[in-house]
Amino acid sequence: MATRALTEYLDNNDIYYHCYNHSPAVTAAEVAQSSHIPGRHMAKTVIVDVDGSLAMAVLPADQYMDPEKLRQALHADHVRLASESEFKDRFPFCETGGEPPFGNLYGMDVYVDDTLVSQDWIAFNAGSHTEVIKMGMGDFLRLSQASTCSFAMLH
Repeated sequence: MATRALTEYLDNNDIYYHCYNHSPAVTAAEVAQSSHIPGRHMAKTVIVDVDGSLAMAVLPADQYMDPEKLRQALHADHVRLASESEFKDRFPFCETGGEPPFGNLYGMDVYVDDTLVSQDWIAFNAGSHTEVIKMGMGDFLRLSQASTCSFAMLH
């Protein structure tokens, strides 16, 4: 089941969304395939350390994150992928790797790549490896309080 904090947040803000179940999948590309969602719409959430603070980098499932591009876009000194042990306790009721891209619910900044923002809707893990939420991009950007920049690169 999608995390209660997330669905309550969406419901309390009168957001129109759909929740879909799919067969278990771990990577964003597998989730996209399993749920029949194009990779350009399926958001991959990568937990990063930006100058000592954890943040979310959100990009299309069919692309890779370039830490150096993100560092430059944020004018940060250091950006690196966070290890699972650094963040797994930060997301109660979420399976590791299934974190939804709403860092504001977990005290984290959210950065969304421009290529994902250009889509009219977004889909993302709903806290597990078997559920996806689909919603409008405008609602996502407003509710996630995300900043946009360019840090993704094609496979």
